[in-house]
Amino acid sequence: MQASIEQLSQIIVFAGLEPSDKISLQPHTQVQRYKQGEIILHEGDRLPAKLYAVVSGTIQITKTANTGKETILRMLDTGEIFAAPALLGNGISPATVTAETDCEILTVERDALLNAIGKNPDIALRMLMVLNHRIQQLHETVHGLVSERAVVRLARLILYFAAEYGTESSQKGEILKVKLPYYRIARSIGITYEECVRLVKSLKSVVAYSRGGKMTIVDAKKLESVASGNTEAEIFG
Repeated sequence: MQASIEQLSQIIVFAGLEPSDKISLQPHTQVQRYKQGEIILHEGDRLPAKLYAVVSGTIQITKTANTGKETILRMLDTGEIFAAPALLGNGISPATVTAETDCEILTVERDALLNAIGKNPDIALRMLMVLNHRIQQLHETVHGLVSERAVVRLARLILYFAAEYGTESSQKGEILKVKLPYYRIARSIGITYEECVRLVKSLKSVVAYSRGGKMTIVDAKKLESVASGNTEAEIFG
């Protein structure tokens, strides 16, 4: 189905567009619904020349190595764009995109998008800002996998999700609003499930893990210390 004005307004790169410009884009858009766990794009898929964006829900982007090991690259929420190679690269999906929750995906045809950019160059600027931010994140991730201990990567991951999705205060500490089950943590920082369980338990004085991925930051200062590379024994246990 065609995107509504409200749906187009949710997309970050279209923020600030005049209603008339959104109306002009509408005939060149499509919104498709996906159920939780459904594959939206497979790694290696040939992509049509379109802009892809999340209208509602959350998606997960994963990459599979030649060894078969799968790594979570990122999670994206409402308003985010993805699958940049469809517009700017070789037209082949570099990763697998899965619906983390029930979601709606909006696409905009390339020619219509270029026409909109011609009238509103800020769209291109916003796209470049988003892509630049992701390149920086990817650089930090690769650097961390090569040179940082797993516990440091774990601490940084928890702090990232706390900052990105927020927390709720409780008597025990700050509870992350997003769930972080062991398998998701392990696949995000490049370790085994078993090592992930061991690391989280080693930080029991810093973070508390509950069944289902509920994560509570018990001592924010200590967690930040671990994230900065301080892995002294007194922090653990």
